[in-house]
Amino acid sequence: MKKAAYLFSAILACTSATLAQENTTSAQTKAQAVAPDALPAVLVADEIYLTDENTMVANGNVEAFYEGRRLKASSITYDREQERLFLIGPITLQEEDGTLILADAGELDRDFTRGLLTGARVVMNDQLQLAANEMRRVNGRYAQLYKVSATSCKICEDGRAPLWQIRAKRLIHDQEERQLYFHDAQFRVFDTPVFYLPRLRMPDPTLERATGFLFPTVSSSTILGTGVKVPYFITLGDDKDLTLTPFLTDKTRTLEWRYRQAFRNGRIEFEGAFSNDDIGILDENRAYIFGNGRFNLRDDFVLTFNVEAVTDDNYLLDYGYSEKDRLRSGVGIERARRDEYIRGGINYYTTLRSGESDSFLPNFIIDTEYQRRFFPTAIGGELRFGAAVHSHTRPSKSTTDGSDFDSFADGRDVNRFNANLEWLNNWTFANGIVTELRTGVAFDSFLIYQAGNTSSSDAIDLSPAAAVKLSWPLLKSEKNGASQILEPVVQLAWVGGDTLDIPNDESSITEFDEGNLFAISRFSAPDRRERGYNASYGLTWSRFDPKGWQTSFAIGQVYRDTQLFEPNGSTSFTNSSGLQDRFSDILLAGQYRNDNGMTLTARGLFDNGYSATRAETRLSWHNKLTSLGATYVWLRDDLAEDRKDRISDWYFDGSYRLARHWTGTAEWRYNAINSESIRAGVGLKYTNECVDIKLAATRRFTSTSTLTPSTSIDLTVGIRGFSVNSGDDSYSRTCRK
Repeated sequence: MKKAAYLFSAILACTSATLAQENTTSAQTKAQAVAPDALPAVLVADEIYLTDENTMVANGNVEAFYEGRRLKASSITYDREQERLFLIGPITLQEEDGTLILADAGELDRDFTRGLLTGARVVMNDQLQLAANEMRRVNGRYAQLYKVSATSCKICEDGRAPLWQIRAKRLIHDQEERQLYFHDAQFRVFDTPVFYLPRLRMPDPTLERATGFLFPTVSSSTILGTGVKVPYFITLGDDKDLTLTPFLTDKTRTLEWRYRQAFRNGRIEFEGAFSNDDIGILDENRAYIFGNGRFNLRDDFVLTFNVEAVTDDNYLLDYGYSEKDRLRSGVGIERARRDEYIRGGINYYTTLRSGESDSFLPNFIIDTEYQRRFFPTAIGGELRFGAAVHSHTRPSKSTTDGSDFDSFADGRDVNRFNANLEWLNNWTFANGIVTELRTGVAFDSFLIYQAGNTSSSDAIDLSPAAAVKLSWPLLKSEKNGASQILEPVVQLAWVGGDTLDIPNDESSITEFDEGNLFAISRFSAPDRRERGYNASYGLTWSRFDPKGWQTSFAIGQVYRDTQLFEPNGSTSFTNSSGLQDRFSDILLAGQYRNDNGMTLTARGLFDNGYSATRAETRLSWHNKLTSLGATYVWLRDDLAEDRKDRISDWYFDGSYRLARHWTGTAEWRYNAINSESIRAGVGLKYTNECVDIKLAATRRFTSTSTLTPSTSIDLTVGIRGFSVNSGDDSYSRTCRK
């Protein structure tokens, strides 16, 4: 017995491999073979004996471990002269990469990398299953399977065929390249041949990226016609790839593309399409390109860029690529540190909106900003310094006002420089009242070109400011462990300086919400400042329950000593901003959330007559089976914000897992003012462990002089199992007992 054990170990030691050890126990007598020095291998069996000097036999629960491989069999016979292992099944061979090979019988060389297995079954990455009459292992790299069936579907013992399978006369698995090569292959659905492929190459489940076709999509549209999109993925190395997707119908010839590349310090991604279609009166060439990138530079700087361009206004909507109505291209650099922020960028805008012209929009914009804070020990508190340079230009050279609503020259170009120095400090008194003091001064300088007689050509102002804020946070603990926080807040502020005779290009739309209720100036940009005295007051309340739900509520208002007007006589704030009068609209906001997945968020502005100026609410509910959401938005009409009509829109979205494998989705956007739908869509998805089938239908109801309503239907069928991650196991089928 001892001689047999050393013989087996000495033979395996010739390969100079690393030992993989595992101890097993049995009620029967065990014989264990371990080399005394290098420990190259382990053999465990109920019985080991020699039949002659060159033959060793191991019987009963045989396990062998070598170079990360684990071999199990009922019996192993080793012939030293042939250097072959003769195996009697059931046989299980576990590869180091997780591949599992099952067989009825076979023979292998001494390191398990070459040989023949009969009745072989291979399970790769717990996903793909290969079954063959015969399997040959060649040079530790190739596995050749004959009369093979491949599937990632669950196979039950009732004899039913899997949902899909690939039958082939021969399959070669290149373990080094991680590729599967099928010869004379048939793709079958429920054992019915669907199509025949003389040659087929597919990646094995351990390969993340490989050149080849991706899952096709059948698309049908009332605008584009019916066709098939067949993406082809091309690897250009470990750091970059290209995807080409042709799309052909009777109305369009389109090639979609996407390029990605990763760098040591960043990445880039571009996508686009080129089309020749006859959707309009004449055949025309149409295209778009979107791109972005991000790079980490030295000294914590980050460089970003963005590219967006299209040949015509309706191309993105016609093909469903994007719903953007304004495009931005630009480059920027920024750095954010604990006490410092630096940003600079150049952007170029183009409009796709009907009735807008690029000539009259500030489409070329330069922005730079610097912020720094200090903590002087001599005076205490925090000292903040900020500076900004901004410039925007229009292509138009007009010095008069056109048909827009701003009453300024259509070709005006604006340049500004702003700097501010501010000191902040706060104190907490014994009764819990928190006092915050802010004081500072701001410098503003403007140069305006092509303004005609609609505004000054230059302006300079120095604006001192001061504010004191008092808050009194009150905490209450309940017997059940819940806690409540009530905090009344009031702020008195003053801003000096003069209202400048400059156009309002940047602060034309201002959002009044919880974030700027206690700001000294609520304009969205420093080309405007709130002047004079104002008081802000509000109340917040929150409750946190240990059972998992929480709720919060906030109310606030702003009062000024005088109403703010522009030099042309109009109010500085728009009529729907909620800030246009001496007493602002009342701001109400709240949120409720529980541990059952429900969240309700609401915010609104209400005037003195308690009518809503702006309002929005979102209700959502999520659990393992259901995801539902409803959103409502209300906006008053306001010509100053380029909104001729009121907006009262509902948006619903949701998904529901109808059964183990079926999931339904739906969305609907509805205009309550005109009592008409804007967009609607439904979808149905079937998913199991081996296939994804998605069917989606969408309808766009909106129409313009150049845009017509459209309906599109898309069908995508994807085979699972040939990827690194096959998805959620909860979709896997179970076998009937």
